[in-house]
Amino acid sequence: ATFKPMAKLFSTLYLDLYPAFIQLRPWKFIKGGFVDNFGRINKIETFPGDSSKIVGYHGGIFKNMEDYESFPGHPDPNDPYFLKTFLDLKRFQEKELDSEVFIVPGIYGLMEATWEGFGIETFSRILARPKQAKKLFDDRGKLALEMTKIFAENDAKAVWVFDDYGYKTGMFMSPRNYQKFVIPWIKRICTAAHKHDCKLILHSCGDIEPIFGDLVKAGVDAFNPIESTTANPEYDIFKLNERFGDKTTFIGNIAPQMLATGTKEEIENYSMKLIRELAPGG
Repeated sequence: ATFKPMAKLFSTLYLDLYPAFIQLRPWKFIKGGFVDNFGRINKIETFPGDSSKIVGYHGGIFKNMEDYESFPGHPDPNDPYFLKTFLDLKRFQEKELDSEVFIVPGIYGLMEATWEGFGIETFSRILARPKQAKKLFDDRGKLALEMTKIFAENDAKAVWVFDDYGYKTGMFMSPRNYQKFVIPWIKRICTAAHKHDCKLILHSCGDIEPIFGDLVKAGVDAFNPIESTTANPEYDIFKLNERFGDKTTFIGNIAPQMLATGTKEEIENYSMKLIRELAPGG
């Protein structure tokens, strides 16, 4: 219900891309919030800065693999809601927004929503059991692949995969585990999208420099946001552009901290630097 007002807001703000997070749905409403279709507990909170309402993550409901496997709310890629919502937004973009903002269907990847359904401690124990870990990532990989196919086959020009792999000082699991469990699926997802001339955009917060090259090789067309406040000086959008700028595209990089506390001049100067150095060639 909020997709169209948000798309209008993006258009009003002259933002070019609006990632419509079509795949996320409540499974069960609870006091103060809801459990979503990935088993995560979400609660409505009041942001102290301006008293606005935000959704906060409060753990997962899965205590073990048995809980996960018996959960009745897992997303079904063939649920007609997903395709219907995308096609409706596509018509809305063309007829009411005159395509001034490009609406991209958003889905979850393999990592972020997966560990959050368990909580990081339980998820870490599962990683120590390779068969269980493979089952988990294969489930999520198949889901993301099928969702991508459905959107791409119905003329989506891009699919936006949300999948935080890291935080400010590192990644949620070792590069080896990403290379083993995640990146092969990302490659399949990219291949499926490209078959229909559809681009694959990957959103990941945090420092993912150790696997960035692997993701480029897998076929990711664009990365968002290249977080500029990580502890790794090599995870820098300008350095990455020198290494990979001829193979992929960069989206974003203006930190929320700068937007919230920076001066108008600082924000304008940094924005112009991004355009000047990164825009040529995409």
